[in-house]
Amino acid sequence: MSKTENIRNFSIIAHIDHGKSTLADRILEMTGMITDRAKKDQYLDKMDLERERGITIKAQTVRIPYTTPDGQKYILNLIDTPGHVDFSYEVSRSLSACEGALLVVDATQGVEAQTLANVYLALDNDLEVIPVLNKIDLPSAEPERIAREIEDIIGLDCSNPLMVSAKSGLNVQRVIDAVIELLPPPKGDPDARLKALIFDSWYDSYQGVVVLFRIIDGTIKKGDAIRIFSSGKRFEVTRLGAFMPEAVDIKTMGAGEVGFLCASMKELGDAPVGDTITLADNPVDEPYPGFKPVKAMVFSGLYPIEPSEYETLKNALEKLQLNDAAFSYEPETSQALGFGFRCGFLGLLHIEIIQERLEREFEAKLITTAPSVIYQVDTVGGGTMTIDNPSKLPDPTKIVAIREPFVRMEIHVPNEFVGSVLALCEEKRGLQKNMAYITTSRVVITYEMPFAEVMYDFFDKLKSSTRGYASLDYELIDYREADLVRLDILINGDPVDAFSCIVHRENSARTGRSLALKLKRSIPRQMFEVVIQAAIGNRIIAKERNAPFRKDVTAKCYGGDISRKRKLLEKQKEGKKRMRRMGNVEIPQEAFLSVLKADED
Repeated sequence: MSKTENIRNFSIIAHIDHGKSTLADRILEMTGMITDRAKKDQYLDKMDLERERGITIKAQTVRIPYTTPDGQKYILNLIDTPGHVDFSYEVSRSLSACEGALLVVDATQGVEAQTLANVYLALDNDLEVIPVLNKIDLPSAEPERIAREIEDIIGLDCSNPLMVSAKSGLNVQRVIDAVIELLPPPKGDPDARLKALIFDSWYDSYQGVVVLFRIIDGTIKKGDAIRIFSSGKRFEVTRLGAFMPEAVDIKTMGAGEVGFLCASMKELGDAPVGDTITLADNPVDEPYPGFKPVKAMVFSGLYPIEPSEYETLKNALEKLQLNDAAFSYEPETSQALGFGFRCGFLGLLHIEIIQERLEREFEAKLITTAPSVIYQVDTVGGGTMTIDNPSKLPDPTKIVAIREPFVRMEIHVPNEFVGSVLALCEEKRGLQKNMAYITTSRVVITYEMPFAEVMYDFFDKLKSSTRGYASLDYELIDYREADLVRLDILINGDPVDAFSCIVHRENSARTGRSLALKLKRSIPRQMFEVVIQAAIGNRIIAKERNAPFRKDVTAKCYGGDISRKRKLLEKQKEGKKRMRRMGNVEIPQEAFLSVLKADED
């Protein structure tokens, strides 16, 4: 058990590609935590997906024992955090386990979008933030300009920033020294009752649930009977330790320390992220503040391409849910796609990651339906329904009102892009609440907006209209009544429920035309005419058609009477009519994917 004054808990926050993982690698090398033999790039990113995309999906921790040149011994706990807005709750829990953060900014590119949301999360948690300018060895680096940018945009004192090159290791030792000198030690009382924050958890097939925690007060040791505050469930600690960077067992841990424990927990729900661990026989009165259960915000259908793969997909989803508590699923049936699952996600990036993991790790071949948010529907009988699937929306004659979720959104953007951001928010039915200049060149715009508009293509359009400089953070606030309708897609007169969506009546015609055109481009031509229609109830609002292939049945006629040719063409015409009536249209996977993509106009 270490003294709290010799412990430093910190994380690294940065935009994609600014060198967060590289800096973490160098710190581990310089402190002797990884050998030359074990060395590899992005050491803390365990998944191939994280390495390829350059993003951190799961939080990781490393306990680094470090001795200064004058003989002082310290414990440095590096807590790696995800960066995307979908995982902002996980980030807030990880940052609340720290006292400080290293803000890494690329000296060639400057302050960018993802850095900002997490910097403000860190400042909200009263963390000490140390600015670090990376890649200063590149010819295009402009450290003085970027330092001024950090002062102007974020408001941090950057008069003497740490200038490093994480790739070459230049000045990384200064970063380690700054962590010890500038970051405060934890304040916990080792003699108080145990209070520990769960900031991550995952399922291990041999040990059950592995819990990452930070002790706020008190001590914990192997064999202790613990209680999870929100559920009141009791467990016995079977293993206690820390990652250095591989798992190492530790008998006792005290206030301020970061580690992991196993306690024969069978489900991730036994240890929710943000919950508090306390001793079963001597519990604390109040949990650590800020805990809220993680709720799915976006729903989408996942279906196997081959019906025979249904059981394989079900087993894959069961295993994946063990490692991701925010992901949920339940069986559902579609007229167009057969048997599948309705799945809940945190956001669009979460959908992409789950889909890619299913395809890679479990070799599942999937069709994903268009994402949908949760709507509340007041019916004629006085009841209220919760709808997460557009095909379950009742008949319009039975609906009194439909309410959709609204989010409060903060957009941090340079003032040169304010006009394009305001135009985008107005187009997406946003209500402007506030606009404030935090510096001479930085603006915070606050909007309230329907969540359905945010999660579809808002993020992509925001990035493209601001050259990637805008940062976005949002939280769900309430449900509000709106004039919403169900838009159905009919192919040769048959509705395809997988393409159904709930849209605002004002935007229905534009959305219908867009969907019909995308499907026309994606569905290949057949031997018969394919008619694609968008409809609201019985009213057709958009139509596209794919003309049939025409076989030249008269090719074998060499001259002769014209009536023979006419007879062949009439016979073909009759056959085409019959084929159109009986034919089933093959809809390729690309058609379902095209619906998910943002409009290109």
